[in-house]
Amino acid sequence: MQVSIDKNSGYCFGVEFAIKMAEDEMEQSDKLYCLGDIVHNSMEVTRLSEKGLVVIDHEQLSELHDCKVLIRAHGEPPETYKIAIENNIELIDASCPVVLKLQHRVKSAFDKMEREEGQIVIYGKKGHAEVIGLTGQTLEKAIVVMEDADLEKIDFSRPVTLFSQTTKSTKGFYEISQKIEDRIQAAKQEITRETFNTNDSICRQVSNREPQLQRFSQENDVILFVSGKKSSNGKALHQVCLAQNERSYFIENETEIDPDWFQKDEKVGICGATSTPMWLMEQVKSYVESLEEGVLSV
Repeated sequence: MQVSIDKNSGYCFGVEFAIKMAEDEMEQSDKLYCLGDIVHNSMEVTRLSEKGLVVIDHEQLSELHDCKVLIRAHGEPPETYKIAIENNIELIDASCPVVLKLQHRVKSAFDKMEREEGQIVIYGKKGHAEVIGLTGQTLEKAIVVMEDADLEKIDFSRPVTLFSQTTKSTKGFYEISQKIEDRIQAAKQEITRETFNTNDSICRQVSNREPQLQRFSQENDVILFVSGKKSSNGKALHQVCLAQNERSYFIENETEIDPDWFQKDEKVGICGATSTPMWLMEQVKSYVESLEEGVLSV
């Protein structure tokens, strides 16, 4: 078999930056708290916990004092910074610059919508860390949508400003945008920038992976998509692979691989989400190559 790793897969800039900040900080200290999993990949979380990274939730944050806490790439709502000041917590802020910029845009748009009795709508997964940070910029007034049923929460007779979680599918965003526009027109509202302002805030480092993965999936007989099961980005990108190659398998690590997936002389492609470390994909590659030497060669 020919086994290759997609050179465009692996950490995006934001995740790589956060992990580097965590590792640098832990070189100077035995323990560093992290607000939520630093990345949606259990293998990487385990590796970093062995180095001293302690994952906490927001409730635990409120109980901490006089320590250091890492804010991961997803960003945080204003309330987190307020608690840190009150509890004398030093924040190691590894928020992705793309996410921070989006938070500022959402806050500015929300202030404008408040004056105009409009609504902020965010295309994303309710409860996702990044979405929590975004809705926090709107005093929790933003409407989060992902499915058609969620659109019922919008008042289409009032102005709508739409943003997207940075890691969502471009195709999904424009589909939901069109449905909102159709509903506004059905409510007999003219489509202008005042009635519907749509903002494609998807990170291009993420969205550009879709066409790359489409090509990669077509070029290989079997696709092993490596990702943590909590990763929204991973689920979306796996669907991109599956649409091009029905033999695309979602795995968290090499232990989930079934040797029956492969045949001799096939091309096997390994790829992953923006939260998938390269060392894990290399580990999967080594395992597949060892299968060829063993089971498949018999």
